[in-house]
Amino acid sequence: QVQLVESGGGLVQAGGSLRLSCAASGRTFSSVVMGWFRQAPGKEREFLACVSRSGDNTYYADSVKGRFTISRDNAKNTVYLQMNSLKPEDTAVYYCAAGRSYGTWPYSHPYEYAYWGQGTQVTVSS
Repeated sequence: QVQLVESGGGLVQAGGSLRLSCAASGRTFSSVVMGWFRQAPGKEREFLACVSRSGDNTYYADSVKGRFTISRDNAKNTVYLQMNSLKPEDTAVYYCAAGRSYGTWPYSHPYEYAYWGQGTQVTVSS
């Protein structure tokens, strides 16, 4: 039993910033890769970023590279997604996910994750 709960979503103007948090419980947080995805209406779930177990390594999709930053605080069992220079096309439901025990870095596909949060809505106005 693993539970992931996202928070921090909301409405923001284009060019603004937002920080998402994902609190994990039920397992040893530091033992798994964590990732962020998003899904807009009518579109497939899109990979955004992932962070290694220690937090020392990160990987980003080209669409958010340079604007978004993933990080984790294992002492708090929390992973973050700092989003800057937001654009209207960033509007979507954002999900955090816990990776499977065995995978291939970078964990850039949904099937590489075992558990998902309920999602948090991010809306960017023009």
